[in-house]
Amino acid sequence: MSFFQIILIYTCIYALMAIGQNLITGYGGMLSLCQAGFFALGSYATAILTTTYGWNFWLTLPVAVLISAICGFAIGMPTLRLKGDYLAIATLGFGEIVRNVINNWDSLTKGPMGIQKIPQAAILGFKFNPYKKTAFLIMLVVVLAICYFLFRRLARSRMGRALAAVREDEIAAASMGINTTKYKVSAFILGASVAGIAGSFQAVYILSVTPGTYTFMVSIMVLCMVVLGGMGNFLACILGAFIIQFISYFPQLTGLTNVIPAQAKQIIFGLILVVMMIWRPQGIMGREKFDYSGEKRKKGAKDATRN
Repeated sequence: MSFFQIILIYTCIYALMAIGQNLITGYGGMLSLCQAGFFALGSYATAILTTTYGWNFWLTLPVAVLISAICGFAIGMPTLRLKGDYLAIATLGFGEIVRNVINNWDSLTKGPMGIQKIPQAAILGFKFNPYKKTAFLIMLVVVLAICYFLFRRLARSRMGRALAAVREDEIAAASMGINTTKYKVSAFILGASVAGIAGSFQAVYILSVTPGTYTFMVSIMVLCMVVLGGMGNFLACILGAFIIQFISYFPQLTGLTNVIPAQAKQIIFGLILVVMMIWRPQGIMGREKFDYSGEKRKKGAKDATRN
């Protein structure tokens, strides 16, 4: 049961990143591969502020979000003209830049050795001990539920419709008066912010951070979660995160670590992408469809009743 709780905890952490990736890729149609960079920024922001300056974990969360959002803006603006493979390469480069800066800025990040002994998250004296996983899991589930609710509401808003229009045909969207620059950059900022939140919780769960954790394979894994579950569907991203994490920890869960090498999961992730793109490109659950016309009819009926 304890090991299954570990899978669920990592599912929640990676599902947060997948939700951000889904907004960028699933709704905005932009192939971004830099979630690992934002993930690292959130982790190190929390690690540095809690260990060096003695901040409470919850106070570091807004800082992690702000730093990730600023970097999301920084990568979003220069890459607006890029599409497809070119955008993927540019964003992948950003993620590697972040990792290398962290790896070499010894005075701040302690370089390859990383930062150890991160204080546990606490509320009113109650500590969310990562070794007692139930309370920590409940905290993550609550945070994930809040983010899911907010992003799903966002998808039904003007911004969600605008991003969908940009994804389908950016030129047509611009000709209809949609500010494509505004919405694409906003998607990067929000996607980066929620990845920063995931990074903060990763730091207080592991209680240490090292640069080797935030490789480009993390970004690939997050993309696999979105593609597997279904792009444009936030609930599907959570399902995809669970499936990928279950696959990752399946050898340990079944005691087959001597039979299935750790490197095999990278091959499995690649196969998942290939298989899903060929046989079911819409993912397991497919894209979520909203009935905006129905909402308009309901709103019109309410207005008529009031009058």
